[in-house]
Amino acid sequence: MFVVDSHCHLDCLDYEKLHTSVDDVIAKASARDVGFMLAVATTLPGFEAMKQLIGKRDNVAFSCGIHPLNLDEGYDFDKLAQLAAGNEVVALGETGLDYYYQQENALLQQESFRQHIRIGRQVNKPVIVHTRSAREDTLAILREEKVSECGGVLHCFTEDKQTATELLDLGMYISFSGIVTFRNAEQIREAAKIVPLDRILVETDSPYLAPVPHRGKENQPAYVRDVVEYMAVLKGISVEQMAEITTQNFNQLFHLHTGQ
Repeated sequence: MFVVDSHCHLDCLDYEKLHTSVDDVIAKASARDVGFMLAVATTLPGFEAMKQLIGKRDNVAFSCGIHPLNLDEGYDFDKLAQLAAGNEVVALGETGLDYYYQQENALLQQESFRQHIRIGRQVNKPVIVHTRSAREDTLAILREEKVSECGGVLHCFTEDKQTATELLDLGMYISFSGIVTFRNAEQIREAAKIVPLDRILVETDSPYLAPVPHRGKENQPAYVRDVVEYMAVLKGISVEQMAEITTQNFNQLFHLHTGQ
């Protein structure tokens, strides 16, 4: 079996107490059949530092972008375009809108989001989208900026069935994290039931949001196996099938050939 963690922040894990190194994290993941991970940046300096920390590996790819909550740390879109063109980069992001924590800079968030999609279309790489309390604007910008031309995924899905349907209509993939295993996540589970198998990705978003039975601990790529197992039951297929399908979807979206 081969499982992919389609969204993790490898640079944010606890390397002092929980892991000795990136190699240690990857070994723990491999022990649970997690053979590939996408390391996602949230700032441009963070991307460069993360690349240095992880180095060139066959089982890790990178995404380059500026999180909507990190725009005060600087946002040079020419630099973003330059970095995003690198061979090791398979996606733009994470980008998107977060009005839950910051609403006063909504226009700046929107402009940054649009720029990420435009660059994604230029370099033919998909966008990784974060949205919180910004459903209407997120969907509108995805539509207006023609996200279907480069593709994309709404990561860590926490929305409802209607939002899922609209995202699917835009050609987007939908990624489920450990939140889907939480007791109070019925809305997310109901949405997951209507997402076609060929549009589903799985992720940890580690170090955040560890799935049951690890809830309360730091999340790590190894735990994406628990999300795969849960989603398999929810969709009525075997764990092996869910692993294979989500790996195929990952390869399709990010133009990769992992697990083959």
